[in-house]
Amino acid sequence: MLYLIIAVVSGALLIGALWGIYGPLSKQAEGFMVALAGGALIIAVVIEMIEPAIEKTTLIQASVYIMLGAGAFSFLDYLIDEKWGAHSGGGLLAAITMDGVPENLALGVGLIGASITDVSALAAAIFLSNLPEAMGGASEMKKSGLSTKKTLGLWVGCALLLSAAAIIGNQFFIDAAPSVLAHINCFAAGAVVASLALEVFPTAFKDDRHWAGVAVAIGFIAAYGISTIGA
Repeated sequence: MLYLIIAVVSGALLIGALWGIYGPLSKQAEGFMVALAGGALIIAVVIEMIEPAIEKTTLIQASVYIMLGAGAFSFLDYLIDEKWGAHSGGGLLAAITMDGVPENLALGVGLIGASITDVSALAAAIFLSNLPEAMGGASEMKKSGLSTKKTLGLWVGCALLLSAAAIIGNQFFIDAAPSVLAHINCFAAGAVVASLALEVFPTAFKDDRHWAGVAVAIGFIAAYGISTIGA
């Protein structure tokens, strides 16, 4: 089950990247898709990361780790944005990588002793976010002049990194204390929240300012509906 879920969520990166390179949508459609991803991630953060963590740690500790995750993402996003530039697609790649590592680590941790329905919302939200974010990022890289080979190489590397994070989370934290797993989830949640504020929603609004709100609501409803499967 672990490797099947990893293949699905990481495969979304490769599908999205190929889509962005060879079958680009209009800017409005790209923005709509990225907003859809953001809506799905809102549900994943609250239901699959923060709520379960609060049951295993204190509110203060959870808040500290959420802030650490948000701070780490914000700082690294700043550094990478300075290197890549604002319009090269590097921002979305950074968002997927920097919130994706703890996010996939949390996914692997969540699968310890769980059924597929127990992490359905998180897995679905990661898939729904990876696909349009990779599509938008790869499309921007192509437009900025980066070769197809280098663009695909970056996204393949990202997919492998996130897959490794999920495997590490599942294999190396199997005997970890519940509070440690809760802190990992909170750190991941903070990184996701920061990525929504700094990369996902600004990109969506810039490309599709009139319908981005509707797309967020659709992604929100879709992820919430999936989360009820395991309720």
